[in-house]
Amino acid sequence: LAHISRSLFLFWSFTLHLHSILKAFFKKKPGTQLRLTGQDANGVPLRRSKRGWMWNQFFLLEEYTGTDMQYVGKLHSDSDRGDGSVRYVLTGEGAGSLFKIDENSGDIHATKRLDREEKAYYILHAKAVNRFTNEALEGQSEFIIKIHDINDNEPRFTKDLYMARVPEMSDIGTSVIQVTATDADDATYGNSARVVYSILEGQPYFSVDPETGLIKTALPGMDREVKENYQVVIQAKDMAGQMGGLSGTTTVSITLSDVNDNPPRFSKTLYEFRVPESIELGSVVGLIRAMDADIGENAEMDYRIIGSDGPGMFDVSTNRSTQEGVIVLRKPLDFERKRQYSLRVQVENVHINPRFFSVGPFRDEASIKIIVEDVDEPPVFERASYIMEVKEDAARNTIIGSVSASDPDDKNSLVRYSIDRRTDMDRVFNIHAGNGSVFIFRELDREENAWHNISVTATEFNNPRQISRVPVYIRVLDVNDNAPTFATNYETFVCENAKANQRIQTVSATDPDEPLGGHRFFFSLAQEAAGKANFSVRDNKDNTAWILTRRNSYNSLQKSVYHVPVVISDGEFPMQSSTNTLTIRVCTCDREGNMKLCNAEALTARAGLSTGALVAILLCVIILLMIVVLFAALRRQRKKEPLIISKEDVRDNVVSYNDEGGGEEDTQAFDIGTLRNPEAIEESKQRRDIVPETFYPPVRRPVLPPTRDNNGDVRDFINQRLQDNDSDPTAPPYDSLATYAYEGNGSVAESLSSLESVTTDGDQDYNYLSEWGPRFKKLADMYGGDDSDRDS
Repeated sequence: LAHISRSLFLFWSFTLHLHSILKAFFKKKPGTQLRLTGQDANGVPLRRSKRGWMWNQFFLLEEYTGTDMQYVGKLHSDSDRGDGSVRYVLTGEGAGSLFKIDENSGDIHATKRLDREEKAYYILHAKAVNRFTNEALEGQSEFIIKIHDINDNEPRFTKDLYMARVPEMSDIGTSVIQVTATDADDATYGNSARVVYSILEGQPYFSVDPETGLIKTALPGMDREVKENYQVVIQAKDMAGQMGGLSGTTTVSITLSDVNDNPPRFSKTLYEFRVPESIELGSVVGLIRAMDADIGENAEMDYRIIGSDGPGMFDVSTNRSTQEGVIVLRKPLDFERKRQYSLRVQVENVHINPRFFSVGPFRDEASIKIIVEDVDEPPVFERASYIMEVKEDAARNTIIGSVSASDPDDKNSLVRYSIDRRTDMDRVFNIHAGNGSVFIFRELDREENAWHNISVTATEFNNPRQISRVPVYIRVLDVNDNAPTFATNYETFVCENAKANQRIQTVSATDPDEPLGGHRFFFSLAQEAAGKANFSVRDNKDNTAWILTRRNSYNSLQKSVYHVPVVISDGEFPMQSSTNTLTIRVCTCDREGNMKLCNAEALTARAGLSTGALVAILLCVIILLMIVVLFAALRRQRKKEPLIISKEDVRDNVVSYNDEGGGEEDTQAFDIGTLRNPEAIEESKQRRDIVPETFYPPVRRPVLPPTRDNNGDVRDFINQRLQDNDSDPTAPPYDSLATYAYEGNGSVAESLSSLESVTTDGDQDYNYLSEWGPRFKKLADMYGGDDSDRDS
């Protein structure tokens, strides 16, 4: 049936289009018979003849489904007499591809199916030319091929899925969302693009306006808590909704948004919590929760305590993320004092909608019982801290105070006291374990420590893990047990030309004690020096004193230094005094009393050379001496004579060398007593061609016992010389130095001397010895000479 309906609709449309075409064919176009007159620029009259074209507009139906090419129309010129001399030419949009013209007859055909939605009309140009001369018979004329629309496009919505929200409990007719569908067909022709909206799914909750597509609520009292989401299907149909029209659908997802139409309600009327009495302040005692069917800010609620038998003991707050009531402890619990608390808590919505006041009060109440559980608590001191005082001269074992703690539990366990030794490393104090009396364990010195901060612990006898602490601050009171002394080390001098009763120094005193009324010092000259004193002491009564001369002149040659004993006493009880010696040096001064010259001792003191400065000067002198000695040793080493003084003095009987020679037979030419010369013995030196003995100490050769031939002293001397040469760093690597105690012609090893070495007349190049380093350079110089040197 749908196919038949569509066929009938197409036929009806074709009939309408054909009627329009026929009307256009038989109707003459306005102005085609007019003859226009006028003049050109030269005054020649203008004349326009009637155009010979039959049409200037053609109509073509879109979506042609026939097998043959669709006929568009026919072009004809009045100049065409039917003899075939006229050729029709078509140009413009689609000419030659979409539209073809028979150049003989002027018939125009469409070669393809055309879609008005792609292009609604085509502008072409036609002209008639002489087939033989190719001359235009008529001027080029423009005409239009217009595509007539058919209903071949269904309405399409702008979205495949619409999302919308509407508050729950909305009144009927509340706008939700507007949907829009468009039809690609020609809206100016017929009803092909006239769309009508209808609702296929979603009744009876929603409705849609057929003209505008506006969706509205259609049912009152829609409750989000009952159903939150709705799927609504909307249809758009063209042809004004008539039979045979095309349609399209879309889905609208509608969500009911929440409003505060539900009050909060506790799930039970009584909550019970158990907490230990040792719980810390600020800890959470329990959580309560009121249920609210709403969501978001409509479910936000506040909790508050409206009644309690322990005012200020607890507080309640709201956890905004979970909307729970959090009960928090504000004051410490004590099982022995109160074992149970009762609270009355109210909950209320934060955001209330006046529209739903009639639903009921948006609040609820519940009772809370908090049971305190007993906990074995540590002992509790009577005070948070203790302050004690003791005089610094108090005897050992003197009690300076006591602390007291008790077990707060019902069992009232006994308490044991002790001092935390980490706070009293020197064990100055101790405490009685039973009654908490604090006493002195060692002598005190206020000048060393004026305050002692210790920590006393109290432990239950029955449970040693229950420990509490309390700080004890002990103040050491001052006792006058220190004598005053000079405030500084005075350096005083007196001029040789000083006058009697002349002030040469002002002295003051210091005392580590701290009397309540402040220090009061008394100065005087020692009794033993009062009769023969050259100086006097005057107390200024302000904790200072003047040192005065008692005669007119002093002579540094007779006595250069005077020692004045000054007695300083304090005014406290018991009085303390000390004798302090003031050293006065005699110096030469000018007329104004300025020092010019003192003795050597005084100058040293006046110059201010401290012990450190003297040590530094001494170290500099020692370093300079070491540099001089080292420099002299290096020069002596450079000037040391070689073993062989002259190249010409090469013979068997070599007498002039410091080291031992060859074997016994090589020493027959000189007196062997020379070997016993004690001046030839030198200090031990380290050799440069062996590893220093600091790393590998030389092997001490055992000394052979003396024989009957009285050669023991010679053997000992040779052994000593052998050891010295092995450790001599300046010895050149001569083979003659590798000597032994008894070698030579009579020895199994024979003589190691180079003097008896076999020589050859052949040329021998010893220059390679120079490449072995400075140790072999001397050998290269000795044996690497030219022939003339060897011959001489």
